[in-house]
Amino acid sequence: MQAQIPSQTLSGGFADPAIASAAAFRQVMEAMARPGTIHMVTGAAPPAPLSPATGAVLLTLCDPDTPVHLAGELDCEAVRAWIAFHTGAPVSGPSRCMFAVGGWSDLMPLGAYQIGTPQYPDRSATLIVQVGRLEPDGAVLSGPGIKDTHALSLPDIEAFQHNAGHFPLGLDFIFTCCDQIAALPRSTVVTQKGDI
Repeated sequence: MQAQIPSQTLSGGFADPAIASAAAFRQVMEAMARPGTIHMVTGAAPPAPLSPATGAVLLTLCDPDTPVHLAGELDCEAVRAWIAFHTGAPVSGPSRCMFAVGGWSDLMPLGAYQIGTPQYPDRSATLIVQVGRLEPDGAVLSGPGIKDTHALSLPDIEAFQHNAGHFPLGLDFIFTCCDQIAALPRSTVVTQKGDI
């Protein structure tokens, strides 16, 4: 007798994968190129507790060669099955993943993830952080891709300052909230408001 696949596993992917993934990829790349700017990403309807933006990012960036670490409440059967069906990405531990997904506190400690090597700085993890709010205020961002400064609501300024100290090694971050994303590459300088 063949096991029945839950309908939520089969649904929620991009309706037109070629067009939707290209559009989402453009938004993700724009967010990485312009740190701190907030972009809308639509087209995915993943099972809870994944947000639509997180689902779209996973559909866009993940494939069978990109191990994913699921943290906290996102490490559940519904999310595992949805990612496996739509992307083929294997689930792994934090030390082996290319992408890690979860709430900020669930993704700790940051030292558990690969930050690349001097020979291969690109062999590092990208953390996809689901946050409760994504607003252009809070931490002050400067560096490549930022004309003067941008502001972004970050969960822990010190952690990002420490991460930037590893450059050109380090982690990259994509923040998601509902259908919005923003990114913080390792090259971005993060300061407290009033420190600059």
